[in-house]
Amino acid sequence: MIEVDGVTVAFEDVIAVSDVDLRIETGEFVTIVGPSGCGKTTLLRAIGGLEEPTAGDVRIDGESPAAAQSTGRLGFVFQSHTLLPWKSATENVTFLREMANKEPRREQARALLKTVGLGGFEDTRPSELSGGMNQRVSIARAIHLGADVLLMDEPFGELDEITRDELGVSLREIWRRERKTVVFVTHSVPEAVFLADRCLVMRGEPGQIERVFEIDLPAPRDETVLESRAFHEQVAAVRRTLHESYTVGRTG
Repeated sequence: MIEVDGVTVAFEDVIAVSDVDLRIETGEFVTIVGPSGCGKTTLLRAIGGLEEPTAGDVRIDGESPAAAQSTGRLGFVFQSHTLLPWKSATENVTFLREMANKEPRREQARALLKTVGLGGFEDTRPSELSGGMNQRVSIARAIHLGADVLLMDEPFGELDEITRDELGVSLREIWRRERKTVVFVTHSVPEAVFLADRCLVMRGEPGQIERVFEIDLPAPRDETVLESRAFHEQVAAVRRTLHESYTVGRTG
């Protein structure tokens, strides 16, 4: 479980996140959506121990984020893939386990690459792969680490819409099988709704959680869900909240 209690993060005179309380259950997939500058990435970084809260506390299964990081129980996937260019896809996947003093499992790494659609590219270097393929390697790397919690900051942000949809389906399938706890930041409302058990809508100035949506869509989810009435209704509801909170922020 992730517990966020009264977390505030301030940078000089700017309050990026203000007094946020949040509970994320073990094995839950939570997305965070909001306008640029609303503090969603800062909140994610505070959960992961990459930003020190000015006030409040974050606990992951009762421990600090630093403790979870030190034992390899916390994994990150960023918008930029951060792969090592001189290593193959398989070597990049096993690298984090090696850094965490865990035994690398090469065959498991190759199987994960096949799961994310990279069968046949296991020995290929990042420069020979597309942006979407490298993001697939990053996802496989975080899962191979054995992390219980995956924090994902707009990992599909630089990709085209079709590739985003494909990766979303792959990620949901991996999550359904592995049951990791996932916190996923995105600017895309359809992406946030498709992936989530719960979708958190944030507003800025300062950053706070405006509303929480329970997402009721069939499982497992595939591309057909994107055409369903239930999906479009929930996307519309999240968008209304975003627009309303943005208008209040601009006029308040």
